[in-house]
Amino acid sequence: MGNLFCCIQVDQSKVAIKERFGKFDEVLEPGCHCLPWFLGSQLAGELSLRLQQLDVRCETKTKDNVFVNVVASIQYRALAHKASDAFYKLSNTRTQIQAYVFDVIRASVPKLLLDDVFEQKNEIAKAVEEELEKAMSAYGYEIVQTLIVDIEPDEHVKRAMNEINAAARMRLAANEKAEAEKILQIKRAEGEAESKYLSGLGIARQRQAIVDGLRDSVLGFSVNVPGTTAKDVMDMVLVTQYFDTMKEIGASSKSSAVFIPHGPGAVRDVAAQIRDGLLQGSSH
Repeated sequence: MGNLFCCIQVDQSKVAIKERFGKFDEVLEPGCHCLPWFLGSQLAGELSLRLQQLDVRCETKTKDNVFVNVVASIQYRALAHKASDAFYKLSNTRTQIQAYVFDVIRASVPKLLLDDVFEQKNEIAKAVEEELEKAMSAYGYEIVQTLIVDIEPDEHVKRAMNEINAAARMRLAANEKAEAEKILQIKRAEGEAESKYLSGLGIARQRQAIVDGLRDSVLGFSVNVPGTTAKDVMDMVLVTQYFDTMKEIGASSKSSAVFIPHGPGAVRDVAAQIRDGLLQGSSH
């Protein structure tokens, strides 16, 4: 109906290409335009000025012979002041952009190791953008942004990389566990050494207290009972201790059978042994 009345409408964010007798005439901006078809004018087509996105998946090989799929996202748009170039010079814009992306990626990635590809993806994206900008500006297109959105190695390679990472983490965990066990053993040994030292110190003090108590008892008995010697008093104290020990052994419900020599001679020998032991302890 618009062509019948020689009027056409160009939508917002678009431009229209007007031809006259098959030759480019002008670019029509958004709005209503008169197009007298009887004078040879016609609408050749429309061109969108909106930002468009093209995702390109490119398979290539790294320097260490690992095949990867690199996914690049290209954001581009046609320039209004170069709409005629964008409409007439390219028959398939997306295919043209894809060809340049393939060329740059397959020239850049084979120079890098797999780990470097992940680390330098911004540099790869920048190289693609520069090459596209230089090539597509001549055809009336602007490259707004180029992103490397994904790098996918072969499935076997990803599994191997995960296993290497897992092994490294397990080795680190084993080292930490061994270090912790080492610290525990050192602390346990230090605790045992300190415990034995304090136990020995307590036994030494106990023996010293016993010797001091016996000495005081002997001295006090010798003073209060004239005619007795220190040896007599010591023997009597030791014999008393001997019988007290026998009484405690017999009174204990958990005691087993204990065979010891008994008699006057045996008591004398026990007293001599205890006295010698106490004297040695006091000398140390």
